[in-house]
Amino acid sequence: MRRIAPSPWRCALLTAALAPLVLITGCAEGGGVRVEGTAGTAAVSSSPSLRPTPATKVDPVALLSNDPKVGTDIKRNLKPCAGHEYPIDTSYGNLTGNSVPDVVINVQTCADGVGLGSYVYRMENGEYTDVFGDEQPPVYIDIDKGDLVLTRQVYGPEDKVCCPSGEDVITYHWTGDRFAETTRTHSDYGKKAADG
Repeated sequence: MRRIAPSPWRCALLTAALAPLVLITGCAEGGGVRVEGTAGTAAVSSSPSLRPTPATKVDPVALLSNDPKVGTDIKRNLKPCAGHEYPIDTSYGNLTGNSVPDVVINVQTCADGVGLGSYVYRMENGEYTDVFGDEQPPVYIDIDKGDLVLTRQVYGPEDKVCCPSGEDVITYHWTGDRFAETTRTHSDYGKKAADG
């Protein structure tokens, strides 16, 4: 079977068509500030029609600033990194079985994206109430199949910010009035064997 070499103009069209996909894919894996929205939310169901969406999006900065449970250090860091982008990752999902989606907020550092504090807000009596908070950095929470998953990187005395020694992953499940820990795992990343 004879192969036909593509013409230069076809190669140029294909390259132009794929360039935006490469840029989008490259951005999806990068660190730094994530934009508020539902794209990063792990859905309880794979069906788009069953994914929880809030009636109105919350202002995460106002929610954290007005929450007496949030520490003063976290509130002090609620400033834009560059322009109008805050170091906050906000997602919506079903964690507490409520009819209104819960709000998951992660506050990070601007420079290296280290998690400073993580929170879950649940709609109660017409307003969002803080039902979970962890302010022991580095911390990050996410939604996985209706459960709350907390990841904390573990650093040794010689570890750089880029290179932790391991991580703890703790899973919580809503029990009706609070989150209860269900599983905990620790992973060691390991170090390269010393030469010699």
